[in-house]
Amino acid sequence: MTTRTNAAFADIRRRMHPSRARRTLYVLRRWPLIPIVIITMLVTCAIFAEQVSPNMPNRQDLRDRTAAPFWYAQCIGEEKPYHDYCSRGLKYILGADPLGRDILTRIIHGARVSLTLASISITIGMIVGASLGLVAGYYGKYIDEIVMRITDITTAIPYLLLALIIVVVLGQKIYVIIGVLALASWPEIVRLVRGQTLQLKTLDYVALAKVAGASNFRILYKHILPGAMNTLVVATTLQVGGIILAESILGYLGAGVPPPTPAWGAMVADGRNYLSNSWWVALFPGLAIFLTVLSFNFIGDWLRDRWDTRLRQIL
Repeated sequence: MTTRTNAAFADIRRRMHPSRARRTLYVLRRWPLIPIVIITMLVTCAIFAEQVSPNMPNRQDLRDRTAAPFWYAQCIGEEKPYHDYCSRGLKYILGADPLGRDILTRIIHGARVSLTLASISITIGMIVGASLGLVAGYYGKYIDEIVMRITDITTAIPYLLLALIIVVVLGQKIYVIIGVLALASWPEIVRLVRGQTLQLKTLDYVALAKVAGASNFRILYKHILPGAMNTLVVATTLQVGGIILAESILGYLGAGVPPPTPAWGAMVADGRNYLSNSWWVALFPGLAIFLTVLSFNFIGDWLRDRWDTRLRQIL
């Protein structure tokens, strides 16, 4: 009996005073610290690219083409142990591409390109999608039918094929790429905001606003939009990773940001022919894409779980 009592007290003490490892695990499960750190580093690199990058993004040195990362010796094509450095040992921390450009510098400057294109296109898609979703859900009838059929048609068209056609016809211009990326972001937002509007417009405070003489515009943007804002923010956050991935795919296919501007997808494409002997040319830009998209998806999932009342009790 005494042994069982001591074990029970020990279990209570362990739960009341968890170990540091348990506390760390609890914090990591409750708060997306690692994705926040990754995105913070990404935004910092994008804003201060000139200050944090070790070289110029388009500076070429053909003598250093496909130079290996810093843990290899950079001695006239010879690979020596990591402790045997030459004069160029720390010149390229993550190696160089086939034109002798620093991969780390181009990844840092590519973060600015990816975040700029993603932020502008997702903002346009959010404004267009939220406006159409509010109007379709609030007015219903023919307006709802027209908006949703346009949304269905847009979703049914193969996005990559349409994007390639638009870029080929109109040219690889920044505003064209932004428009192509915005085209992929608004349909999902329309559906989500419309569903929230259909639910919110039947609530009592909306009926009271109508009785008080509020205009439809005021009801939409003063009373219904704040109620749908949580869904809109979560959907937008989840869309960011997809937009960055879409921009990288376009860059890989040669329909993205025109060279020599550094872009992650184009950098991966530059290294696809060197995977056997210079794997770092394609690996590190691909790793940047992977970590960025994964971080935004984790944060979007976390926001959805925190703001969804049906899931809040699980946390």
